[in-house]
Amino acid sequence: MALLGLLLAVILAIANRRLYVYEDPRIDQVEEMLPHANCGACGSAGCRSFAEKLVTQEATPGQCTVNSKDMNKLIADFLGVELGEQEKRVARLACAGGSNVARTHAGYSGLDTCRAAALVAGGGKGCVWGCLGFGDCDDVCEFDAITMDQHKLPVVNVETCTACGDCVEICPRELFSIHPVGHRLWVACRSLEKGEEAEADCAVLCTGCGRCAADAPEGLITIENNLAVIDYSKNALASRLAIERCPTGAIVWLEEGAGSQKGKEAKKIVRQEALPIS
Repeated sequence: MALLGLLLAVILAIANRRLYVYEDPRIDQVEEMLPHANCGACGSAGCRSFAEKLVTQEATPGQCTVNSKDMNKLIADFLGVELGEQEKRVARLACAGGSNVARTHAGYSGLDTCRAAALVAGGGKGCVWGCLGFGDCDDVCEFDAITMDQHKLPVVNVETCTACGDCVEICPRELFSIHPVGHRLWVACRSLEKGEEAEADCAVLCTGCGRCAADAPEGLITIENNLAVIDYSKNALASRLAIERCPTGAIVWLEEGAGSQKGKEAKKIVRQEALPIS
């Protein structure tokens, strides 16, 4: 037994030498300087994977939008590389139909989640594309970047949002998407309905009227299936001009520090209380 144990120890020692894979010790040090959020906003599977890319110079510290700039600078100095930068990305919601402007045709009783409500006749909301308002996105956000407002609509905090994509995955209506903050022209609607009946269900839906497309530079906005669609490959052409004649305010300009801004011809929303179930 002693000889067998010795033989196995020798085999393991030889295997360890033959199969050993060198790992740069700087990876552990860099990982410690990262936020351990594992959010994926940098484009890597997690902080460990990102640390490996930093050490091999496949990425730059500035691509981490969760870390502080000072900490990213510390990583850059430690590795002797450029800080680099990446435009901050955030989650955007394609709906403005809160309880004060969007009608509900049937009361829902069951689990207080959007996913559960979506399975029961769409949750009773008149617009089958609209936000259901139960806050699954708020619950799943680990960075407290989403809160529900008084009209049961999610509000994204641009400062704390890491663009991790959890809200994108959990929303049953697919209303969230990740965008650079530089995408300031935004269609806050996904409805493909058209006509008086659709407008009766939501006062702020996109009617597909085409005014924004007519006023914007050629090709920036098109109307597809009664919905305005922005071509962000032409984002440099975007301006507030496209929002000014929108009658419902469905297309907005997201100004830094000022939030969502509607055009001058958008109808004014004064109602604050929820619409009755009809």
